[in-house]
Amino acid sequence: MKNFTVRDMTLCAIFTAIIAVCSQIYIPLAVPFTMQTFAIFCSLAILGGKMGTISILLYVILGTVGIPVFAEFTGGFGIVLGTTGGYIIGFIPMALVYWAAEKVLGKSLPVVIASMAVGLLVLYAFGTFWFMWVYTKTTEAMDFLTALKWCVLPFIIPDAVKAALAIFVAGRVSKYVRTERQPA
Repeated sequence: MKNFTVRDMTLCAIFTAIIAVCSQIYIPLAVPFTMQTFAIFCSLAILGGKMGTISILLYVILGTVGIPVFAEFTGGFGIVLGTTGGYIIGFIPMALVYWAAEKVLGKSLPVVIASMAVGLLVLYAFGTFWFMWVYTKTTEAMDFLTALKWCVLPFIIPDAVKAALAIFVAGRVSKYVRTERQPA
């Protein structure tokens, strides 16, 4: 990567670790969820599209090769190939949507909100179709409405709250995490 400094690499590594830690924070509600998506949103909002995407990609790679960074300290190719693997892989196109929006439209608050929302829809679509495909191959046929009821509807409000919280945190933290080059 052109002009990618040691500081940039360090920030990417730190946010990869933050995603891994937040993946272990489990909130046991009627439909349990982790803070993984919150950390994904924070990585993008604080580091920006390019470095945030690299952090997320590193997280996915680490988990795929077997390091237990996914929820409940799991990892490995089998997890990625399982029913929820599409949501893990889906973080990458989600981040790319954010990065593209930032590159084309800038970093204003409306752009951040819209790109997080569109990215989340991409994640839901990717993950849900993956879930349906794997579930149908391993268990029984799954229709789209049932998959939405199981995999998306229970998470819309928690994910919206996590996005809002990430935007709030990014507003407070970003000034301390300079990712842009300072004049020499």
